[in-house]
Amino acid sequence: MERTPDGTPVGVDDPYAVAGVCDHLTDDGRCRFALTRAGDDPGFAAARRVDGYACHVGPDDAWRRCPHYRSTTTGRECHRCGLEEVRIAHDDARPLVEEHHLSYGRASGEDDVDETADAGDADEAADAGPHEITVALCRWCHTKVHKSFARIDDAANPDPEAIAERESRLSKEQSESAFETASERFDVSE
Repeated sequence: MERTPDGTPVGVDDPYAVAGVCDHLTDDGRCRFALTRAGDDPGFAAARRVDGYACHVGPDDAWRRCPHYRSTTTGRECHRCGLEEVRIAHDDARPLVEEHHLSYGRASGEDDVDETADAGDADEAADAGPHEITVALCRWCHTKVHKSFARIDDAANPDPEAIAERESRLSKEQSESAFETASERFDVSE
């Protein structure tokens, strides 16, 4: 099983099997990284420009070939147990659903690309190295994955504490959405 830099398990053997579409891929199949951050990797951007900025990997190919692949979650539901997030405006409570890293991006200072390599070599890279890949997990599943051998693809039900916390937030949300006149909310007697 893959592990974090601290040595705790991340809950998968192959993060790419769970990973989604690259965050840099536009709706029309172009590479947003090459379009907007060409100065960060001029050789990569030049190779993409020659191809009309088309993604050189493609959604059906192995994402690990791209040196700039990144798949981060925007999920509001736990990938493992299905618990849905409930956030209350202006409340500092800890979120129910958190971002869980399956793989980590390069450490700062590491080069994404070999400067001596031909610009077309990016297409031929067998393994571009570590990429940032995340999924959404509730706090309870997140703890189980890091502190035991729980896997993110286990058939799991939400923890009873998680359900209680979600229901508490839902009832608070409902009570706040009820209409009350100002005279009902505030004592206006003089």
